[in-house]
Amino acid sequence: MTQLTDSPVKILFVCVGNACRSQMAEAWANHYGKGRVEVYSAGSHAYGAIVDETCTVMREKGISLDRQWSKGLAEVALADMDVVVSMGEEVECPLPAGFKGQLLGWNIPDPYARGMGTFRKVRDMIEQQVWWLLSDLLAPDVPM
Repeated sequence: MTQLTDSPVKILFVCVGNACRSQMAEAWANHYGKGRVEVYSAGSHAYGAIVDETCTVMREKGISLDRQWSKGLAEVALADMDVVVSMGEEVECPLPAGFKGQLLGWNIPDPYARGMGTFRKVRDMIEQQVWWLLSDLLAPDVPM
């Protein structure tokens, strides 16, 4: 699935509340994508805030979520995305008619209200998945 154009790849990460998993994925993709991707996140039923545990575990890795906020699917241009990643089996992500991008499904457990240990495990799972996704999407001769 290597990117063939010079335009940034538009990626949307979707979870239920846009409070945990998709926020982590957005931050990791921005960190590793270094301007070569345009990254968004949304929730099928947006919570309206990023939970403190999400911010804490990402800060532990030196990643800030200060420029991110919780939003719903209606607030993003879903039809414009090159890649949409559903973060778990319980995530509802209806794609618009004529969607030309790729839909990926990751089975990442929801850490909400499950303790800091779970948040850390999920953070690390998402980091690995994002790294592999970007390795696949971006030209192989461009180091990450």
